[in-house]
Amino acid sequence: EEEDYMSDSFIKQDVRPGLPMVRRVKEAIQKEEKQKEANEKNRQKSIKEQEKERRDLVLKSALGNENKGFALLQKMGYKSGQALGKSGEGIVEPIPLNIKTGRSGLGHEELKKRKAEEKLESYRQKLHMKKQANEQAADQFRIRFKNKQEERKMEGDLRKSQRACQQLDMQKGIDVPKETWYWLEPEEEDKKDEEDKEDECTSSDLSVSEKLHTLTAYLREEHLYCIWCGTTYDDSEDLSSNCPGDSAADHD
Repeated sequence: EEEDYMSDSFIKQDVRPGLPMVRRVKEAIQKEEKQKEANEKNRQKSIKEQEKERRDLVLKSALGNENKGFALLQKMGYKSGQALGKSGEGIVEPIPLNIKTGRSGLGHEELKKRKAEEKLESYRQKLHMKKQANEQAADQFRIRFKNKQEERKMEGDLRKSQRACQQLDMQKGIDVPKETWYWLEPEEEDKKDEEDKEDECTSSDLSVSEKLHTLTAYLREEHLYCIWCGTTYDDSEDLSSNCPGDSAADHD
């Protein structure tokens, strides 16, 4: 019979778009889950799974009188649930059975443990060496920075000494310095003079500290002047008695 399209059963049906598709998807998922459950029940267990189930069942069950070891313990006065030992200080539960399921040989776990410890120790040594290298680099940087500061200070003292030497020499009527670097160099020079100056500087081969020491000694001997005190003394006796020394360290 054809269904009456004006009946209540037809009118009450849910005819929203997409609902038939959702219903079919749900039915397919439920059918698949039921099929998986049926396959799991009907699946024949492997030999390993069967052995594991039997082993777990035996391990969970308590020892009975048919066990020879347990029977011997009972003859010596042992009761089920009692701790071992004359005074009951021993274990209550049996030592658990550690079943080896892998194919690795005896001692493999110890080897893995030892290798892991060696790897950890090697990592710690690398970290220690890296820390030492960083500390050494920091120390070297501090030393270089300190040396650079000292070198800049000496360069400033040398320029101060050169300026004083030039003034004192001119006061004495000396037009040409004893050494070219005894006086301050002119700020503007042509290329030829600069090349000559570079040749003279390379020929002297004196460091900043050596130049400073030589120039301060010249000022003391020639002009009785101490660059550190900033004073011109009357004579050599006055210089030796009132000036602490011929270096910045002595005046500090």
